[in-house]
Amino acid sequence: MHFFNPSYSGHAFFEAQSTYEDARAVIYGMPMDWTTSFRPGSRFGPTRIREVSINLEDYSPYADRELGEVAYFDAGDIPLPFGSAQRSLDAIEEYVRKIVADGKFPIGLGGEHLVSLAPIKVMAERHPDLVVVHIDAHTDLREEMEGEALSHSAIIRRALDYVKPENVYQFGIRSGLKEEFEFAKERMHLHKFKVIEPLKECLEELKGRPVYVTYDIDAIDPAFAPGTGTAEPGGITSAEAIESIYLLSELNIVGFDLVEVAPVLDQSERTQILASKMIREVILTMVK
Repeated sequence: MHFFNPSYSGHAFFEAQSTYEDARAVIYGMPMDWTTSFRPGSRFGPTRIREVSINLEDYSPYADRELGEVAYFDAGDIPLPFGSAQRSLDAIEEYVRKIVADGKFPIGLGGEHLVSLAPIKVMAERHPDLVVVHIDAHTDLREEMEGEALSHSAIIRRALDYVKPENVYQFGIRSGLKEEFEFAKERMHLHKFKVIEPLKECLEELKGRPVYVTYDIDAIDPAFAPGTGTAEPGGITSAEAIESIYLLSELNIVGFDLVEVAPVLDQSERTQILASKMIREVILTMVK
């Protein structure tokens, strides 16, 4: 019987033909949107990013490389207990801890932004002086949302349990409470509105340090990426999003996640198509 290439099936990210054992990087989905405060649907993001990735060419003219040059494995989505944020985070943490212990580069697909807390915790344990680069429209520094400390609007505040505030660099931020902006300005590296220019300015001070990147698709203007739960006008372009991946690749990136893609909110598919292209560039530039 003839078997079709699973890496061209939509069930795995395009050209993910390596076995787990041979892979240098592992793509994994975190299909959770239990704390979404506006429009749900991001739990379907990882699956749809995979499915539309068959639209990609394996060759990137940006990197002048082909996906076939990198051994990466798509593990699929982590089974998460519906409705329980804490148990879901525990399951993600357990999986990420294993792949990092096995020497793999983790590439996470969300899911709401709270899912990023688990890999950040794992990486902070492994790298005590971990730097978190947070690219987003929102500050994500609330103490709680409607009485819940575990919220997608509080991911960076919760991450401060594991990462020093002075090691958090935020880019593209244009929405949040006044006190969140004041907290970030006083204790962190806050760069409002723009990504490319301030990121270029920070590269030298970040070089050589272990960096985890958490990238919210809503950093990108909804004209280019409308498929997200809390869209914020005034964001960066899709071209700037791709350029930011290349700037970040100059650093010692130890892990990456892309979150908040909600396919049901974008019938045009441009959000998930952009997300898949961003992941292609991450594979080709950050997986050493």
